[in-house]
Amino acid sequence: MSQRSAVDQLSWAARLLAREREIMLTPIGLNPAYVPVFLALSSGGAHTPKALAQAAEVEQPTMTATIQRMERDGFVTRKPNPDDGRSALIALTPLGYERIADMDRALGALNELLLEQFSTAERGQFWELLGRVVKVLEVQTGRAG
Repeated sequence: MSQRSAVDQLSWAARLLAREREIMLTPIGLNPAYVPVFLALSSGGAHTPKALAQAAEVEQPTMTATIQRMERDGFVTRKPNPDDGRSALIALTPLGYERIADMDRALGALNELLLEQFSTAERGQFWELLGRVVKVLEVQTGRAG
């Protein structure tokens, strides 16, 4: 059996992780595409769709569709933007805040599942090495996380 490259291993891990995240979120009624919106809005306040698209690193039409689904599901509300009459501000509803807690529990369980095989020292090494990989990719792609 040939050894996989780092790129192959990381790509495979990312696909497996995305699938497992979907499995963890679906039973609580959450689409994985909602996660970056929940994270951006979790501290309270409201954001424009453009700001949410930038935070999620997706195109604005993709974010618009995500916001429409989240609005339909009762997780966000759209309010007029007092600074720009052409845009709206997106904020969480009470149900949206409840779902953040559910999302945190589900993703926390997934995080523990991933890390439970490591000792405390290995976890530190893992975070340090993963951080270095991410930094190389951020520099290479010109994207800071």
